[in-house]
Amino acid sequence: MAAAYIAGAEVFFRMNGSMVFYETGKYAVIFFLIIGMFFKGTSTKTVPYWIYLLILIPGIIVASFTLDYDVVFRKAIAFNLSGPVSLGVSALYCYYKKITAVQFNYILMMLLMPLITTMAYLYFYTPSIGEVLMSGTNSNYAASGGYGPNQISTIMGLGAFILCTRLFVIKDSAINVVDFVLMGLMGYRAIVTFSRGGVITAIICILVFLLFYYIKQSRQERKKLFVKFTLLFAAICFIWIYTATKTQGLITYRYTNKNAAGQLETDITTGRAELIVTELQGFYNNPVMGIGVGKGKKFRSEEAGRDTASHNEISRLLSEHGLLGIVAVLILIFVPIIFWAKFKNNYYFLAFVAFWFLTVNHSAMRIALPGLVYGLALLYIVDEKKDPVYRKRLSN
Repeated sequence: MAAAYIAGAEVFFRMNGSMVFYETGKYAVIFFLIIGMFFKGTSTKTVPYWIYLLILIPGIIVASFTLDYDVVFRKAIAFNLSGPVSLGVSALYCYYKKITAVQFNYILMMLLMPLITTMAYLYFYTPSIGEVLMSGTNSNYAASGGYGPNQISTIMGLGAFILCTRLFVIKDSAINVVDFVLMGLMGYRAIVTFSRGGVITAIICILVFLLFYYIKQSRQERKKLFVKFTLLFAAICFIWIYTATKTQGLITYRYTNKNAAGQLETDITTGRAELIVTELQGFYNNPVMGIGVGKGKKFRSEEAGRDTASHNEISRLLSEHGLLGIVAVLILIFVPIIFWAKFKNNYYFLAFVAFWFLTVNHSAMRIALPGLVYGLALLYIVDEKKDPVYRKRLSN
């Protein structure tokens, strides 16, 4: 719960300069989960994730030879590895850990509360949307509270997703109404950032969750779901129409890959494809050991003339860690799939893994949230209905 709260509040703390240092959120998540492992231990089945963490070490050794002399070695390593390490620690703590559905919902609540705080802050802090549309259809910092639109879009998208799932998981009409309103408010804040990654990720996660949830219900329960599906679809359409009106149609141009003049843009990835190509070039040039942790930004500057940080964690692992990076990616993808094949008892599993994969492919691991969400997907949710009930023997 502590790790979830910090991961949810990380962007809000950064926006307000409340962090001790920039990566405090990731280190706090690691710290809390290590405390949890100290008192609760980990499963004996976590060997793949120990291997994943060990895989990150050779890249540090390579970096000691490849990084330039003017680069602060400690900061470069800490900045580039804090995300992958927080993911590894989250997976270590959560993998095969038994937890009840009630406890799981408490964790999601702790994750959701600071996201609602951030949303409220955005409504109070940002000016009217009509006043901040001068930048056209590009990601809008002013509409994101002066902070990174990509990260705001990501956390608001996750918040809208969690609130949407609560409409189906929580059986309380009053709570559902509150969640419904908050979902609409949060969805609007995600869209007006003009950063598409978090919004598209949230929509995919919602669809994946609803599909699996629908499949797991009885025939009688499925009939009742159509009312909620209809309301949800109507709400999404209303939010989109309202946002399109407030942004004078520019948001529609953004999602159809057009500029403010209505002309089709040539690159739908806004430069991310080029970044991936240069990182794969680094892997091609150094396939065995990679170019070293933290070298990617300098390598990109030398090869493409762009001094830009990575936006894709998968290609960065390949570039900086070589063949070991491929092993790391395979572990992160296939271990959850094997887990899922055995225990299909977590409605959130597919959606959470999708959130992690899609987020690290458009925003890398700049925040702790995707790593923690990946870990939450690996929790073993106990079916309390199937657990034996022990009754006190009646006396004669």
